[in-house]
Amino acid sequence: MASKSEQVFSDSQGEETIYRRVPEEKSREAEALREKELGNEAYLKNKDKAIKHYEKAIELDPNNIASRLNRAAAYHAQKEFDKCIEDCKTSIEVGRENNADLKQIAKAFRFTGRCYEDQKDYKEALKYYKLSQSECETEEIVKLIKEAGKQLEEVEKELKQSLVEKEKGNGFFKQGNFQQAIEHYGEAIKRNPKDAKVFSNRAAAYFKLEKYQEALDDSDKCIELDPTFVKGYLRKGASLKCLKRMSEAAEAYNKAKELDPTNEEAKAEFDKCIAETGDPQVDPEEIERILNEPKIQQIIKEMKAEPKSLLKHLQDPVIAGKMQTLLENGRITIP
Repeated sequence: MASKSEQVFSDSQGEETIYRRVPEEKSREAEALREKELGNEAYLKNKDKAIKHYEKAIELDPNNIASRLNRAAAYHAQKEFDKCIEDCKTSIEVGRENNADLKQIAKAFRFTGRCYEDQKDYKEALKYYKLSQSECETEEIVKLIKEAGKQLEEVEKELKQSLVEKEKGNGFFKQGNFQQAIEHYGEAIKRNPKDAKVFSNRAAAYFKLEKYQEALDDSDKCIELDPTFVKGYLRKGASLKCLKRMSEAAEAYNKAKELDPTNEEAKAEFDKCIAETGDPQVDPEEIERILNEPKIQQIIKEMKAEPKSLLKHLQDPVIAGKMQTLLENGRITIP
């Protein structure tokens, strides 16, 4: 009887001939295993080198999730959490399709949980730790679930206290006690630094005290946390306007208009900024800021080569206002 590494063929007379062969799959699996081992050897000293070996192993044997999980571990060590999570999720899918060891599936869920925990997202971490436990319960995963649960309780407690401080700040703001409002908003931010609206509220309080740079900083943070929050751009525009940075204020109001075309404040303030941008008495620092903007420099470069190129840029009212300012202050000439 022919072995698994042999193949039987019959000729026209019915006589059988046995041909011995090494299956290509076995060769690729062996090569993949070698690449994985090379990755393991490089892991402690050179994560990038290890990742390259794991990538080769995955390419050679994509159905074996061990190399993919090793690469996930390397990504985790480099704090590339999104890549780690992606590898883990793919490992789970491939593992399910190929009846992988449940311990490997559990490891993928555990790695995913660690990524979320390292980013202080304890709710998601707990979710994936429990999924790992459902595949294979170990002392380690029981411990991780317990610790993540405690952290989540603490976070939820802080979030509740953050809301209390935010409401206190709102109360003082309404009373006109803006300094006290700022202090309570600060306490709210300490407990929940991801709440864009608190930064917006504190920006408003700083603005009332004529602390325009602080108001601008909080507005920028608000926008960073929530790029779709219109009030963040309105606060930013107002702060920039008071800092005599009219062209930047116009950009902020223009963004607010894009997000909410019905916002009358954004429309009115944008028009005012565009009008004031063309004022010859504009702050010299503002003119320098405009002149040093990469986009403006590119437009000037294009304009020198082809004067008509300016026309397409002037369709943007913000750009038109900036170019008008530079022209009226003698910083550019139109050929």
